[in-house]
Amino acid sequence: MAVHRGERGSGPPPESAVGCGALHRALCECHRRVRDPWQREASCRHLNRSLAECLVAAACPEEAEAVRAMCSSVGTSAKRAQCQKAKLDLSVCLSSLQTHQAEASSIDNFEEIRLLKLRTL
Repeated sequence: MAVHRGERGSGPPPESAVGCGALHRALCECHRRVRDPWQREASCRHLNRSLAECLVAAACPEEAEAVRAMCSSVGTSAKRAQCQKAKLDLSVCLSSLQTHQAEASSIDNFEEIRLLKLRTL
């Protein structure tokens, strides 16, 4: 059974994942170079997908690897069921990170408000 990021404790946020920075810079450069939205869609699609896969793998490595392994080829009904379970596990992991991040953001906002009130006293 996969362990989800929220249960592991806090790790580095996906945007600081090692290896994804170069993809992010390349995608930004592609968007800067190609101004027409339709051409940009076609020209930058591969970078966009690669960056998304990199960030997902950084956020939920075990679950992303399970999806790659279980869903890489057509197989028996048992393999298709394993693929569906792996996708669900990945979805739960990503969702738990969003919830965890939203809670942390709320706590940060609360702390900022508290500090501002203290400064005005």
